[in-house]
Amino acid sequence: MIPKSPLDDPETAAFAWARYKRLMRFMLFVTIGVVLIALALLYDGESPASVHFYIATALGIGFMMLLTSALMGLVFLSSGTGHDESVTDMAKDEDDIWGDQGKS
Repeated sequence: MIPKSPLDDPETAAFAWARYKRLMRFMLFVTIGVVLIALALLYDGESPASVHFYIATALGIGFMMLLTSALMGLVFLSSGTGHDESVTDMAKDEDDIWGDQGKS
């Protein structure tokens, strides 16, 4: 039987998702700061770079940082709530079916 996840409890899930949203809000502000710093370091006023270069740089850095923080936030959410411990090892059950033949 598959054990219940702590995220099945609405109160625990609400707390975990609120923490995740707070982390994402913080990372949005960090991302905006990093993008502004990167654009300030790239701009020297004399280079022949077009505005498209700066737009692409801002979008690339922003998308990469927000995607990375979203995925890491989900890892923290899963680990912090105990959701990882509720996952069962299905390979362990397969060893019981196959006996010693599956281990060779």
